[in-house]
Amino acid sequence: MLDHLIRGATVVDGTGTPGYVADVGLRQGRIAVVAAPGTVTEEARSTEDATGLVLTPGFVDPHTHYDAQLFWDPYATPSMHHGVTTVVGGNCGFTLAPLNPERPGDADYTRRMMSKVEGMSLVALEEGAPWNWSSFGDYLDALEGRIAVNAGFMVGHCALRRHVMGPDAIGGQPTPEQLDRMLRLFHDAMDAGAWGLSTTQSATHSDGDGEPVASRHARPDELLALSHAVAEHEGTQLEAIVGGCLDRFSDEEIDLFVAMTAAAGRPLNWNVLTIDSAVPDRVPRQLLASERARAAGGRIVALTMPILTPMNMSLGTFCALNLLPGSWGEVLGLPVPERIAALRDAEVRARLRRSAESEEAGVFRRLTDFARYVIGDTYSAANDGLTGRVVGDIAAERGQDPLQAMVEVCAADELRTVLWPMPTDNDPASWELRRQAWKHEDVLLGGSDAGAHLDRMCGAPYTTRFLGDCLRGRRLVGLERAVQMLTDEPARLFGLRDRGRITEGAHADLVLLDPERIDAGPARLVHDLPGNSPRLDSRAVGVVSVRVGGVETVRGGEVTGAVPGTVLRSGRDTRTVSTAD
Repeated sequence: MLDHLIRGATVVDGTGTPGYVADVGLRQGRIAVVAAPGTVTEEARSTEDATGLVLTPGFVDPHTHYDAQLFWDPYATPSMHHGVTTVVGGNCGFTLAPLNPERPGDADYTRRMMSKVEGMSLVALEEGAPWNWSSFGDYLDALEGRIAVNAGFMVGHCALRRHVMGPDAIGGQPTPEQLDRMLRLFHDAMDAGAWGLSTTQSATHSDGDGEPVASRHARPDELLALSHAVAEHEGTQLEAIVGGCLDRFSDEEIDLFVAMTAAAGRPLNWNVLTIDSAVPDRVPRQLLASERARAAGGRIVALTMPILTPMNMSLGTFCALNLLPGSWGEVLGLPVPERIAALRDAEVRARLRRSAESEEAGVFRRLTDFARYVIGDTYSAANDGLTGRVVGDIAAERGQDPLQAMVEVCAADELRTVLWPMPTDNDPASWELRRQAWKHEDVLLGGSDAGAHLDRMCGAPYTTRFLGDCLRGRRLVGLERAVQMLTDEPARLFGLRDRGRITEGAHADLVLLDPERIDAGPARLVHDLPGNSPRLDSRAVGVVSVRVGGVETVRGGEVTGAVPGTVLRSGRDTRTVSTAD
């Protein structure tokens, strides 16, 4: 007997081939039958009529930071609402494990680092996760049986270094004995099911003390030793971020990436390829890394987002403006009264403006057209009526330059004002560059950062927003190709066994959606994290049902409470992917 039968759905199976109408039967977590409408004779415990609806494989998000959130939110919201059934965590070199039991303070260090570098609520980290693990395997076991989505995790280079070297991980180099211990610790994590190594050397990544995170101090020989270790385990990967990922790779960075993927014999993915017609040479330069990797027997895959992710910013809290060169970080790190005084100083603003417009600002220059900022929530009578208004218009009315006008608005709210920078890359030429980039064999959709930067951005809805755009918006690709980019392609990159396609025998990770309505609602600030901490949320539109392993986890926009997800472990749930694939 079938557990469930979906009748008359238009099946878009993830392969990119044209959709077709079929009945799809599920049994024991797998797709048991895909047949012409009306031809399934086996009885089913439950059935539903899906006429006019589209059935797709569950979406795979290749770059998330749900490592902590899954403990207090097993549904990985809002991603699961938007059809995501498999998430990849442990990215950017940051994981919650392993923790050295001989140094209890390491847990606090890790929480403060994650709060700073990934924008997670410190209170939520402290109150929402049990922190009762030591090894990476302990961490995976702590999640087993309590999550609604499937989740696989890389092991973070920063955690490995901290575990072995302690405070010396910041600024120090491992002795031969320490490197050997690091490698043994890494092998233990891989044996327990870690998907591979993630690392960062990005200049934007600092810990809770303001120091460069541990992996930024690693030299190439350490990274290559860990990459060689990846090759000894089945179904494994590399994920890395270096300083140039946000603008243009240097030759040294390309050489490092190429050496790592060649040493591991595994694909390496990085986040995130930004595409802007104002910087037309960025994409060819970034993808040069992929070309050189292919020539060296490796593979480097760039993640890129198919939507423009709105960013919620504030001069009162850490945000992307803190990462601008010059004295931006210093000024925005001052106590609020001193910060306001500095920002009101014309000479200080002039200095900030010059550094923001410099070449050193890289991709963050897109955030420095202050005239294009939109005022969000305000908190003082002086700012009544400004919500939704553009800073450039306010500046013109007041006879001020845009940065000054924005500072005065924020100062009236004691810097609590919410700011929304309008994207600079929303022009037709930029979207055409994206369409072309998506054709590249080493470009993959993803990079949501879901689970991180919770009150500043909301990338999780990229799946439904992209599908809506493909069906009723720009229509840069057709539905079948769009679904393939969200399902089969990431599943193939990570070597997921029996996932990413609708075919008999595959895991029944499925999304049933209404093609006339599929989309994502606007981002809104909610306070539903532990400690009443805020985050941005977005509800899906037109998602009828989501199933993980055949069990319904979302129906009509609401979670069902079921937790059928699996902690996906390398080798068991992933196969080794050749760098030639």
